[in-house]
Formats: sequence, structure tokens, C-alpha cells
Amino acid sequence: MMSNLLLLSLAILALSIVGSMYRLLRGPSISDRVAALDLIGVLLLSMIAIICMLLKTFAYFDIILVIGILTFIGTTAFAKYIERGEVIESGDNGPDR
Repeated sequence: MMSNLLLLSLAILALSIVGSMYRLLRGPSISDRVAALDLIGVLLLSMIAIICMLLKTFAYFDIILVIGILTFIGTTAFAKYIERGEVIESGDNGPDR
């Protein structure tokens, strides 16, 4: 019974990823695309966690942490790019140096 519910939730998460891919490819603005990319990362994280529960193992927890960290770093980098137009600043702020 529990494995059937976990498989159903995997199917629902897969459909959510398909919907997010549509928003990623057809989003009207760049911020919509960044939000869709972040959502895909979270959905992948959730799918891996459910697979861990199905297989009754802790082996994939490291992968979950890595995907979470990469999703966070990617989202913050895109947000900084949207706000300022550059990700890494050059450091030439003036005659203070």
C-alpha cells in the first residue's frame, strides 16, 4: 500500500516537472524561467527522497544535499544577474584601493 502511494507521488512529481519545463521554455520573463528552474531542482530533490524511501536506503542523501546546494547557488546567481546585470563584480569601485 505504501509503495503504491510513493509510486503515485513519483508520477505526480514527474508531471510537475513537465509543467515546469513548459514554463522554463515558454516563460514570458526571465524571472519566470528562474523560478521554474528552481522548482525543477526542488522537485528532483523530492523525487530522489521518495526513491530513497522506496529502496529503504540512505545512500542518496548526499546527492540530495548536493542538488539542494547547487539549486540555491544557481538561483542566487540568476537573481544577482537579473538585479545587477553581472554575476561577478570586477572590483573597480573607485580610488579607494
